[in-house]
Amino acid sequence: MLSLVTFAGIHSLTASLRFKRLLVRVLGDWADRLYLPAYSLVSVLTILPLMYLLYRNPGRVLYKVPSPWRWLMICGQLIAGLLAPGAFRDAPHRFKIRSQLSGPQVSEAGGSLKIRGIYRRVRDPFLLSGLVMIWLTPVMTVNLLIIYLLATIYLFLGSLHWETRLVAQFGDEYREYRKRVHRIIPGLKGSFKESD
Repeated sequence: MLSLVTFAGIHSLTASLRFKRLLVRVLGDWADRLYLPAYSLVSVLTILPLMYLLYRNPGRVLYKVPSPWRWLMICGQLIAGLLAPGAFRDAPHRFKIRSQLSGPQVSEAGGSLKIRGIYRRVRDPFLLSGLVMIWLTPVMTVNLLIIYLLATIYLFLGSLHWETRLVAQFGDEYREYRKRVHRIIPGLKGSFKESD
């Protein structure tokens, strides 16, 4: 749990607008280019100790899903793992620091929401993929269950925070989009059409 809390703390700090403002002051134009790769690297490096601890001490096994269901679950995890790169590709402008700091009044190209790809079906593909990847684990242990419950809460709260950030960044355009597309479940509210 301490390892997960440490990861969450570092992850939240480096995702904060205050940290991003500092990066823009220090790095200038390089902030947008360096932030996402560095943030991803720090995320991986800070989650590795937790993975190692779970590997060394998984705890009592609660269940093991037999084949062929195990392979269906693993396929579901692989498909969910492919959502994240697609989500970055479909909305790179959402992750630019200067756009996040400027708010909805921006008129430049980075100021428009530009709904495409996976975002036409689901507002937060990262939350969806994260939840699918952890809960389709075919072998569940006590320690995994505790970590997965805490991670689910963290992912959900992070998604709420990200939604608030997107409203601040895109204003009424995002509020309207939020009415048409569900945050987690693809197609629950319908989908976002090009003509909308």
